[in-house]
Order: sequence, then C-alpha cells, then structure tokens
Amino acid sequence: MSDKFGIDSHKLMHHPERVAQLMAAGDDWELAKSVYPIYMEVSPVGACNHRCGFCAVDYIGYPSHNRLDAEVMSKRLAEMGRLGVKSIMYAGEGEPLLHKQMARIIGNTHAAGIDSALTTNATVLPPGFVDEALPLICWIKASINAGSADNYAKIHQTKAEDFDIALANLQRLTEARKRGNLGVTLGAQCLLLPDNAHEVAQLAKICRDQVGLDYLVVKPYSQHLFSETRQYEDLTYEDYLSLDAELAALNSDSFQVVFRRQTMEKYQSAERYDMCRATPFLWAYIMSNGTVSGCSAFLLDKRFEYGNINEMDFQQIWEGEGRRAGFEFVRHGLDISACRSNCRMDAVNRYLTQLEAAPAHRSAVGRKPPHVNFI
Repeated sequence: MSDKFGIDSHKLMHHPERVAQLMAAGDDWELAKSVYPIYMEVSPVGACNHRCGFCAVDYIGYPSHNRLDAEVMSKRLAEMGRLGVKSIMYAGEGEPLLHKQMARIIGNTHAAGIDSALTTNATVLPPGFVDEALPLICWIKASINAGSADNYAKIHQTKAEDFDIALANLQRLTEARKRGNLGVTLGAQCLLLPDNAHEVAQLAKICRDQVGLDYLVVKPYSQHLFSETRQYEDLTYEDYLSLDAELAALNSDSFQVVFRRQTMEKYQSAERYDMCRATPFLWAYIMSNGTVSGCSAFLLDKRFEYGNINEMDFQQIWEGEGRRAGFEFVRHGLDISACRSNCRMDAVNRYLTQLEAAPAHRSAVGRKPPHVNFI
C-alpha cells in the first residue's frame, strides 16, 4: 500500500500558481513580499503537560503564561484566509488542547476558509471540542511514542495512566466521527527510538484494532539545533529499516502504517540543496506569544522573526521590514549546512531545487530527471 496521505513526501506540486509566483520572485523583494504561506503551524499555548525526552523545543521552556488570544486570532485568521493561507496545523511549543478555546479557534479557522489540523498528545479534550471542532477539522494526529503504559510514562515523562487516557480520548473521537458520519482523518505518530522500537508493532495493533485510527506514522528523530536534550543526536536508522516490512503486514483496507523510510534514509545523507527556497515563502510559524517566525528550527532567533500578531496585522508583518530582512538573510546569508536535518520543508526544498536546477547548484538533489517533457 502506498502512502495515500503523502506524509513521507510533499504536496507542493498541487499548488502550481504559488510555486510559479515564488519562482518568478527570485531576489526581487517587491515580488517576493506578496508570496503568502500555503501552510502554517500555530502554537496556541506554551504550556505542556508532558516532558518528552526527545522534545525539540525544550529550550523555549514551556512558558505557561503564553497563550494566543482567541479574539485576536479571529481577526488574524479572517485576514490570513483572504491573503491566501490555505492550512494551519495547531501544534507548537506546548500541548494545543490545553487552550480552553481551541474549539472556537478551529471554528474561526474554518470560517476563514482555511483548512485546520491538530497535533496533540491527546490526554486532554477541552470543553466543546468534540461537538464543535471535530466536524470542522481536517485531521488530528496524536503523538504516542510507546506501545505500553510503563514505557510511555518513561518516554513522555508523565504518569503511566496518561497512556490509557490518550487512547480513550482517541477512541472517543473515532466513535464521534462514526456517529456523526464526519470526514475528519484520525491518526497517530511515533518517533522511532531505541527505547520503543520493540513496541511499534504493538502500538500499531492498538491503533488499528482498539482505537480505530486511520494510520500510524513511524518517523525518525531529528536533532534540533538548540534543544537541550542530546541523548539521541547520534541515532542512525540502518538497523531499523527492516521494521518496514513487518509493519506493512499490519495494513488493512481501513488502516495504514506510514513508515517514513525515505526520511530515515535521508537523515544521514550528505546530499543537500544549496539554499532554502521555501523560507520565507511557503510556510510560517506563530509562537504562543504571537511572534511570527519564518522557520520552526530557528525559534527565538531574531533573524527569523517578522513581527507579532498581537501588535500588527498579518499583512503588515508579512510584507514588512522584519520579513524583508529575513528574506535577504535566507537568500544571501544563511549557511544551509547549519540547518536542521529533515526539517519541515526538506522535501519541499528538494522539489524546488529540482525545478530551478541551474548549473550552479546541480547535484543529486537538484538534478532534473531525464525526459521531463514526457509527463
């Protein structure tokens, strides 16, 4: 079974107008400033009820006082929809469902014509979420990084009972989906680690048979540049690729294990594009304090901060001086070798590099395949 969700690849080829706009901009800021993100990640809260040992953004400190204002978000979402933002994943530095007004935020996202999604640990469901938000959201993905309660507690650094709470909440969502005949996709993801590799098949069976999810993503760890945690920074995946066939045997007509083999194989690869062509164009990040950033791998780095939605309209931020400076830096100053491996825009950058494919930066990553006109 192929990856029908396109999780181990990208979907940029389905947005040719935005790609053409980006490619035409080049180094011209006057053209570049009006290229708006297709996709954004938004962090509703800074607080988190888990302390996962692999957390990429532990260096931010889980600030419990940081929380996006739902009224401000309502105004910004309407504006972002008009400007061409097409999707938002609510995730970020904290656990998004700790925001008690997530149902309202999802509703306003939908009203703005923007697709919404949620990545969560699924241990909490705020008031009204199931009835109000579930009919309006495109997908929900739960982070479950073990196949047993005790191991889950060790890896997530929380109580063992949270494992059963998460599964019960997900089952509540699948039952509500069935009852309401809703179109939302419900899945889970597991970061493949030495600590949980022996339990991934067990987790897949739980997701398929007990909870009724649509998929389980098994993905590689990627060391964040600024993370305090370093226990997995030397992790390689050669010894785990054999899990692919074992997990594929668990697929059914209604359930799929998405084993991100391509991403695992790229993790150690020295082949890379020469510059980031996705930033600051095709995606953006809003922190729980309202800061708009061009890249989640450089949160708190002022060179990637463009403004704050609590102080400015989104258009003022996106077409303003902060992003102009960020645009110049990424185009002419960013050392791509210092970037995070397998970042959010890695597959998109490989695709854009292939499209541009000028002699100055041709490589195994950027070379066009033969016979491109035989589509």
